[in-house]
Amino acid sequence: MSANTGPASGDSAGLPNGLVSHGDSKTRRVYETARSLHSGAVKDLLSLGVCERCIFRLVAVEAFDSDISSVSTSTLHSWLKSGDGEAGSSESSCSRICIVCLGILQFVFSDAKKELVKSDSSSDYVARITDLVKQDRHEFDSFGLEVSVPSTIMENERAVLSYLKGKYSTEGWLQRDKISVKDALKVLLLDQLKASLGAESDSSSFHIRLTYSKASDEAQGASETTHDSKRRKTDAENGSNCISENSFEKVYEPCIFSIHCNKMPIFFSGRYFKYSRNVSQSRWIIDDERMGEASVEEILGGNILPACLGDSYKFHAAGREDIDVRMLGSGRPFLIEVQNSRQCPSEQSLKEVEEKINNSEKKLVGVKDLKCIGSQCWAMMREGEAEKQKQYVALVWISRPLEEKDFNSISSLKELKILQKTPVRVLHRRSPLDREKIIHWMKVEKIKGHSHYFLLHLCTQAGTYIKEFVHGDLGRTTPSLGSILGCRAEIIHLDVTDVKMGDS
Repeated sequence: MSANTGPASGDSAGLPNGLVSHGDSKTRRVYETARSLHSGAVKDLLSLGVCERCIFRLVAVEAFDSDISSVSTSTLHSWLKSGDGEAGSSESSCSRICIVCLGILQFVFSDAKKELVKSDSSSDYVARITDLVKQDRHEFDSFGLEVSVPSTIMENERAVLSYLKGKYSTEGWLQRDKISVKDALKVLLLDQLKASLGAESDSSSFHIRLTYSKASDEAQGASETTHDSKRRKTDAENGSNCISENSFEKVYEPCIFSIHCNKMPIFFSGRYFKYSRNVSQSRWIIDDERMGEASVEEILGGNILPACLGDSYKFHAAGREDIDVRMLGSGRPFLIEVQNSRQCPSEQSLKEVEEKINNSEKKLVGVKDLKCIGSQCWAMMREGEAEKQKQYVALVWISRPLEEKDFNSISSLKELKILQKTPVRVLHRRSPLDREKIIHWMKVEKIKGHSHYFLLHLCTQAGTYIKEFVHGDLGRTTPSLGSILGCRAEIIHLDVTDVKMGDS
């Protein structure tokens, strides 16, 4: 094929196949590009079963661009063959699956029901994709487009290029970098997809993933053996100038196509309260039996997730309390990480979520300051972790009556360093370690009419085992409140009254 067989530039003469340019510079440019391709290479590729768009990708001197998509495959086929004296393949390449792109650039695929779907143009294909994306009900103003294709595409393309290099080694177009099938599809679709979705394309938190998977060997009626794979690889390495039936994997059916829309996680922060001594922090199931009446995780996440129309959630908290410990005072900081949210709730919606939790009939859990925040939340949690202090109030019993001197001996202890071995009660799930912790301050509050009972208010370093500090844990915590008072001490109830994060 030579370039001089096409209409002269600026001429409005008829194009092949009955097309008239009417000054359509894009159509004329594509036609001229098609006429400038190496006729022998085009004939060979058409006879092998390579589609028209892959021929442009592999043979054209000019870069592959979206102008190609404005012309139908049947028209491209007509132009490619119009300068060839021979009829070429008896079966039109636009009616069978391309051996290289497996139908992807022909806009042919099998849907989830294994039914064949063929779009006449890129605009039809974009319309299908747009409908599928909108069915997922995501809210977005920008998106990132991802494409996943089978490895067979790269293998077959290597075999075809090896064949071309063996036969046309002196041609300059062989030296040009070839755009991949994935990138070519993006070129064909992206601008139209942006217009159709009314959104920009960038490194967005919202991703549209087009996944093309090869039909099963059973469905194709052929299987790839280790010998076939090695043969193809050997042909490619040797630069064979003829392609045997084993040089590439035969294609009988197009790829199975699916779309998955995914948004990066969004985060909600706040502080929670736990009013029950029978509610765990996270969902707690042992041998299919629930421990406790409910969990903070499920109450918070179960109310936030529907407001986001998300797929799932993860719960993160700044420390934890035992199931029988209440979380009072200023509340404990937490994060809810929602996966693949379709929408971001408004401030008003979050207020309504707060009210629903706080006004529940059982009043097991409360929440405040619920808001949507960015991923910087992780840095905040980590920074606060090292500096975090906790305040508690414990109902304590001692084996002797409380004396006046006990008030001074306890309240005078400031920045008391204690050494705690991993408590006996958690040794089954935590490593045996020695931990040095600090009791920042303590004070005692009398309970009128009960000389053996008192309230102990204390502020400690994060990670201090309070129960063990009170009773000593068989000598595994030293010193303990019992050893300080010189008697047996037991903790009856414990409440967290404040969790300080950094400057909070």
